[in-house]
Amino acid sequence: MAFDASVHAKAIDLTKLSIEMTTAAGSGHPTSAASLSHIVTVLFYNHLRHDPAQPAHPASDRLVLSEGHAVPIVYAACADLGISAIYDGQLRPTTREDVMQLRAIASPVDGHPHPIFGFTLFDAATGSLGQGLSVAAGLACAARVDGLNKRIFCIIGDGESREGQVWEAVDFIADHKLAAVCPIFNCNVYAQSDKVSPLQSPEHTAKKLEIAGYIVKVIDGHNPSEIMAALKAHADNQQGDGRPFAIVAKTVKGWGAPSMQGQGHHGTPIKKDKLAATFAELDKTAQGLNAIWISDDLKIPALPQTASPKPQAAVLPSFTEALAQFGKSDVLTKGVWATRRAYGIALRALGHANPNITVLDADVKNSTFAEDFFKDPALAARYFECRIAEQNMVSVAAGLGAKTAGKIPFCSTFAKFFTRAYDQIEMAVNSGANLKMVGSHAGVSLAADGPSQMSLPDIAWFRSFTNVKRPDGTPAMYLLQPADAFAAYSLALKMAEYDGPCYMRTLRPETEFLYDDKTPFTLGGHELLTEGEDLLLIASGYMVHEANKALDKLDAAGIDAALVDLYSLPFDKEAILDLAQQCNGMVMTLEDNYGGGFGGAIADILAEDGGHFTLKQMYVNRMPKSGREPDDVMKYLGLSADDIVREATKFMELASA
Repeated sequence: MAFDASVHAKAIDLTKLSIEMTTAAGSGHPTSAASLSHIVTVLFYNHLRHDPAQPAHPASDRLVLSEGHAVPIVYAACADLGISAIYDGQLRPTTREDVMQLRAIASPVDGHPHPIFGFTLFDAATGSLGQGLSVAAGLACAARVDGLNKRIFCIIGDGESREGQVWEAVDFIADHKLAAVCPIFNCNVYAQSDKVSPLQSPEHTAKKLEIAGYIVKVIDGHNPSEIMAALKAHADNQQGDGRPFAIVAKTVKGWGAPSMQGQGHHGTPIKKDKLAATFAELDKTAQGLNAIWISDDLKIPALPQTASPKPQAAVLPSFTEALAQFGKSDVLTKGVWATRRAYGIALRALGHANPNITVLDADVKNSTFAEDFFKDPALAARYFECRIAEQNMVSVAAGLGAKTAGKIPFCSTFAKFFTRAYDQIEMAVNSGANLKMVGSHAGVSLAADGPSQMSLPDIAWFRSFTNVKRPDGTPAMYLLQPADAFAAYSLALKMAEYDGPCYMRTLRPETEFLYDDKTPFTLGGHELLTEGEDLLLIASGYMVHEANKALDKLDAAGIDAALVDLYSLPFDKEAILDLAQQCNGMVMTLEDNYGGGFGGAIADILAEDGGHFTLKQMYVNRMPKSGREPDDVMKYLGLSADDIVREATKFMELASA
């Protein structure tokens, strides 16, 4: 067949270029690339609806390469087709010379897909294996919200299919009937150090998918006609009842060149002096397949029709107005409310004002109050339940928050459970995803449920991203910890406004109102609650209230303390340094989590300034346990108002000695 001959010829050419670029780089994965040569050829030249001049067009079909190390074969197709990327600040067609700069520091042709540096064909950074199918599901969710008839292809390695997140995504796709997603399992037998387990064989993989309710096509991944037929079957299935569809492709790692095949060739580029011999093997393979390029046989399909533009976001109500709008004005008369509840109100307000707001939760929506969004009939279609699968949830949100998807995804669970998804969060940040995370039940004020439900090291981990700048100079992440409901509502709105990742911690217990609608909250801001001259107390979240209770007792002890609610990282360093200097350089930080968080951030700026400062940090420094009330836990851990007074008094006495 002419079609088969053309695909074989193109697959040989792309494999050669993949080998050349990895040899030039001195590293890379040419054998994995070769195993995908035919699948990538059929996708890019005959099936994927895309515009090479606009690789990030929102209506185009998408490819998520979960098996990110195989990316040279995709780069080769981009060079051959002239698919545009951003080079030196300009979007232009990719050339052969460009891809020969694979892995060079000044090149966007990164070692694994990394869209934030300009290769916008990709929606997500991949290569930390097992995450791509979840991202693909998120892209499909966004397409459904927008009414776009696009298809999302995801290539998954057989080795990485051992990762549990792959099967979380398989379930999620089935739950939500995301027939637009086409998982393609690349079963080439070899992982990095050994053959894959028999449980990752094509036969076992197909059975697992069938048990999950998928229609499965097992094919020869080097047979062009079989690939084309399977992809067409997916397209036809997309018009059905939403039953998911998957392709399991039997492939050869190092296809076309026997010297590249078998054990021991993963991640090993061909030496320069072996290139000619390897290419001779590929030429021999081409001859045996009668591979002849006939350009008319392979044509890129046109883009699908785009949806109508959505209306612009409406003006958002104040917290007081939102409470009235949703029938909760009585909250104001009580004077106390949990920050997690204010988050739920913020979601509803955002959802009604902005059609791009989407919400995800992991089976705790009645605790995080994401259920406020879910239970609103006008918003429910933009809610995606992820069940107890936090890693999948974060990566789905990364897909929703990709530039081509254009959504503003808020995903919530207990702050403790986000720790399971640290890798996924980091990859979403690397992708430039517009991801918003809200962790409820943060800190030790959770009390009765004990440390298995308390998130204590999360601030230190998330804080690390607040020190990093993205290519555009903005923070890689904002970390937010509101102390009352007014702050939580306002900061959730600010999160939605910011184009980039944010993480907000919310509390289980109700806390008294400290602010009102007139208080301005900003990312990077803080609030001076009380002025003083002797000691600067810097607190966040629940500890703002403990510090507030300590002020009168400190005053009685002769200590004139200032209190700052430092609700954001990063923050205005100069403003905080000025406040510290006004208090003679005496600073105490208060937080109900492990060290390395807000206190660590203050320590850094004081040390960096080099001025005369003295710092005392109070945080959780012993293993916490359950307590029936937050006060019980605070006293047990030495973080109560009385403890603050005692430690502040000792601190001032030592400083004056």
